[in-house]
Amino acid sequence: MPWSLTDELNDLEARGLRRRLRTLESAQGTLVQINGREVVNFSSNDYLGLAGCAELKAAFVEGIGLHGAGSGASRLVCGGLEPHRRLEEALAAFKGTEAALAFSSGFAVALGTIPSLVGAGDVIILDKLCHASLVDAAKMSGAAIRVFPHNHLGKLEKLLASNATARRVLVVTESIFSMDGDAAALTEIVELKDRFGAWLMLDEAHAVGVLGPQGRGLAAALGLERRVELQMGTLSKALGLSGGYLAASRVVIDVLINKARSFIYSTAPPPGLAHAACEALRLIQGAEGDRRRSRLRENLALLGAAAAVQSAILPVIVGNEERAMELSARLLELGFLIPAIRYPTVARGTARLRLTLSAGHEARQIEALAVHLRGAVAELAAEQPAPPAAEPGEAV
Repeated sequence: MPWSLTDELNDLEARGLRRRLRTLESAQGTLVQINGREVVNFSSNDYLGLAGCAELKAAFVEGIGLHGAGSGASRLVCGGLEPHRRLEEALAAFKGTEAALAFSSGFAVALGTIPSLVGAGDVIILDKLCHASLVDAAKMSGAAIRVFPHNHLGKLEKLLASNATARRVLVVTESIFSMDGDAAALTEIVELKDRFGAWLMLDEAHAVGVLGPQGRGLAAALGLERRVELQMGTLSKALGLSGGYLAASRVVIDVLINKARSFIYSTAPPPGLAHAACEALRLIQGAEGDRRRSRLRENLALLGAAAAVQSAILPVIVGNEERAMELSARLLELGFLIPAIRYPTVARGTARLRLTLSAGHEARQIEALAVHLRGAVAELAAEQPAPPAAEPGEAV
């Protein structure tokens, strides 16, 4: 039977779900150039504005000069270089664990870690809003998968109780959820998993650099670092680079070195990248990191985010996929890059604009966004009557 890939694309187009790549004609930053026009970027995960900072660029260049452009092979063959070891030692110290292991991406961390630690006869309990990498890794593991509604502690407790006889039970959640910007009920989740003898895998991708003392994340902010068995994170958000890591006990890391397929069968990340990541960790833990976190909080307040908001992610819930795309396009015409997020990244009927703030944004940019965002929402609502869209940081 002939393949009908064109029909699939046409179907996605008809449902307002087709994706297309966008090319930036400038370096990533708070101002970017698209189609020869400069716009303000409110779509990046570069929460502290480190991706373009002079210190990090200089460290990357220095790392290439010292260690070359590529690693040559996987770490277990001959690709392990001194910067990789130093980065892992720095990550372990940063997260308060015995050891850490660096991967090529956050997705690779999930795919390598979960199937290495659980399998047939085990149970994985996931928050419903967990990132796709965590869901895919759970499916690959062969373990039984159970899902609890987002932050629903009662359902989590029931699932832990009903699966208490399983060989291993792993609870998986994010500290800050990437599409809603809200935090996990981490204190309560830790108490529950301890009571039932389960382990917890916590993805701190959107919390590291932003929350906690020295930007160490939500677990550190709540004093829970030593009670979280598996601390996952990335170098590609607030640290301004690329890559992922798993921080845990020495035994866990040794198991991953021997079993994590996404680590074993991947060429090691460029040594210059690892060298620069050590500098990024130094920056976010020092006075410069404190200054940038303070500026980020000021920017959030300027946009009118509630005091309870813990992240730099502010969703504007629209609902309909096509209306979300139209709103995003109108804002781009006005000079603001804010992506429309649609199914399957979010549930059907919850399409949204995912607005992110950075320490690098200027007050005038944020004030202009607030005015134009309200105007664009009102204009679209007048043309297509529908339930009112949310203000930044709120849900309808």
